[in-house]
Amino acid sequence: MPNLTTAQPQTVGLIAGGGRLPFMVAAGARKAGCRVVCVGLSGYVDPPLAEAVDVFYEVAVARPGSWIRRLRRHGVTETIMVGRVTKSHLFTPGRILKYIPDWRAFRIYYWRLWGKPKQTDVLLTALADELATGRIRLENSTMYCQEYLADSGVMTKQAPGTQVDNDVAFGWPLAKTLGDLDIGQAIAVKEREVIAVEAIEGTAEMIKRAGQLCKAGGWTLIKTSKPNQDMRFDVPCVGPDTIQDLATHGGRCLVIEAGKTLIIDKPQTIELADKLGICILGC
Repeated sequence: MPNLTTAQPQTVGLIAGGGRLPFMVAAGARKAGCRVVCVGLSGYVDPPLAEAVDVFYEVAVARPGSWIRRLRRHGVTETIMVGRVTKSHLFTPGRILKYIPDWRAFRIYYWRLWGKPKQTDVLLTALADELATGRIRLENSTMYCQEYLADSGVMTKQAPGTQVDNDVAFGWPLAKTLGDLDIGQAIAVKEREVIAVEAIEGTAEMIKRAGQLCKAGGWTLIKTSKPNQDMRFDVPCVGPDTIQDLATHGGRCLVIEAGKTLIIDKPQTIELADKLGICILGC
């Protein structure tokens, strides 16, 4: 008799926050022939994601033990973690109790993070290490959406001028230094002057502040990866909202790191930038 055994598809885990990125990862993984088991973080995940994956659970943000149990129930070991989560809500003094944490959350905060700065990379590395003890291994978050990574060079019809070139030469190393210090990933620059710096508030709020501080407009947003970027998490992202915010608040150019920045809905984002006269440059 012939062997009729059919190979089972690889099962991939998805730990999902909010926004479009979890949808892109889910679509890419399924296109690659994978079965996607998703744990969506309550209060952040967009409910329609349940229809874009094979198995979906809504889980509490401060109960990583429940993430592990649900993923392991389906034989998951390799997992992608993407999507927006407000950093100030994660494992912080006082607020952690509000989310009824499990013992793994306490281990993260009171053991892995004890005495350490609560910067994004430190926190997420501690979370990844805790997940690994439950045999859940975080993978490169871009592995199923490589086509959305920024290209090198000008990606729009609008090209940068001499002022932008000068601002990039001035601002790029400063943005990299901010990333190295784990402060933020973006700065706003005009005429070799820093207008605004991203911190915990995020890029969107920083863009608004830059517009308030530079009412004449014509400034450049520079967004880079960290010098030692861990591609498992916190990979810089831009998208249609970024372009719309720039246009609304006087930005003229978006400079991002080629190969290390995800462009959400890339064709639509570039089309919108062309429509609004915003230059997108990959460096």
